[in-house]
Amino acid sequence: MTLAPEGGAHQSLTTPSIGLEQPECTAWEPAFAQDLEWCMLEAMSRIGIPGGRSAYFRLTTRPLDQSLAALPTDAVLLERRRRHAVAGGYRLSDHDPVEDRVTLVGVGAMMPEVIASAARLKSLGITAGVICLTSPDLVFESLQSRNSPNPETKAIGLDIVDVLFPRHAPSPLVTVQDGHPHTLSFLAGARGDRTISLGVRDFGQSSDLQDAYRIHGIDEASIVNAALNLVR
Repeated sequence: MTLAPEGGAHQSLTTPSIGLEQPECTAWEPAFAQDLEWCMLEAMSRIGIPGGRSAYFRLTTRPLDQSLAALPTDAVLLERRRRHAVAGGYRLSDHDPVEDRVTLVGVGAMMPEVIASAARLKSLGITAGVICLTSPDLVFESLQSRNSPNPETKAIGLDIVDVLFPRHAPSPLVTVQDGHPHTLSFLAGARGDRTISLGVRDFGQSSDLQDAYRIHGIDEASIVNAALNLVR
């Protein structure tokens, strides 16, 4: 829907799922420029080598405020952010995950709405964690590898699913993607959390961006409403 002003012919709801399911190919959907640089370099380092893999990047023409990435200024914390980004995602919220009453999970172009929704929930007295996924594909691999005895199924990088969704800190999840909602529904299995998955089930409209988001239930109001339905 993010491409709505450019016409319905450019819209697709199945692309994220296809990217996640393509074998020997890592699907990426970074939101911010620094994430794109890190993930692109990581992807390039795995091309043309034994055991390497191809990469698919799903990007957007929507301009995003880069300050929303809240990049750490400390070198150690910045490197930690980079490692998490190339492993599949990172927490944008700086409070302890145990404080989450609800956790908002966003991908790519949806991050401004996710971040704004967390701020709105805070004004209502509800602490919302914010997770930015750079690659749902790698997070799914991490989840799959958790109890797998087969080393070939091990995900690239660290066990990012346990970093993002620590089992000692469960909370309801609201997932948001400009794509079919089932793409992120697997996250319910990370900790057994109650989950509402928001996304796009239809396409073809050409409209103002905010109207498109509202029609398909991926705007700020829809995200806040989903979170409230889970915590109240």
